[in-house]
Amino acid sequence: MAEHVTENGGVPLERKVMVAVDDGEYSHYALMWVLDNLEESITKSPLVIFTAQPPPSNNHSFTAGALSSARMYYSVSAIPEYTYTIQEQNKKTALALLEKAKEICAGRGVDAETLTEVGDPQTAICDAVQRLNISLLVLGERGIGKIKRAIQGSVSSYCLHNAKCPVLVVKKP
Repeated sequence: MAEHVTENGGVPLERKVMVAVDDGEYSHYALMWVLDNLEESITKSPLVIFTAQPPPSNNHSFTAGALSSARMYYSVSAIPEYTYTIQEQNKKTALALLEKAKEICAGRGVDAETLTEVGDPQTAICDAVQRLNISLLVLGERGIGKIKRAIQGSVSSYCLHNAKCPVLVVKKP
């Protein structure tokens, strides 16, 4: 017999599960793992699928100017129209990714909510967890080595230490 956690009034608590995805195979594997292994939890409570869009870059790009046979490189600030175009493309890509994930869930009889936000993935994920009162965050392990993870950092490591809920990192065999 399944045990239901309840509040003081006897009303069952909603246990939201959130899966953070990107366009990589590891997050896709994590989503499939959730659908295969947490079926009871995600059919009774909302499944949230989240992806972060890269923030606009304030960096200057460099372009080359020809000067006879030599090249000179000079800094060029991002043109606002260019930045807007990149942001719109990132948004379209994120929405397409979420739509694909939602279709996968629907194919398994799971109605998923989708959410995308602009920002650094690790902080955007943790902020969404707190704001949405997520009960379980599921991430795919990207499979980078220990040295690269130490230098670059890892979204899953950051979330393990900073998310305000339990975090499950699904490792692809």
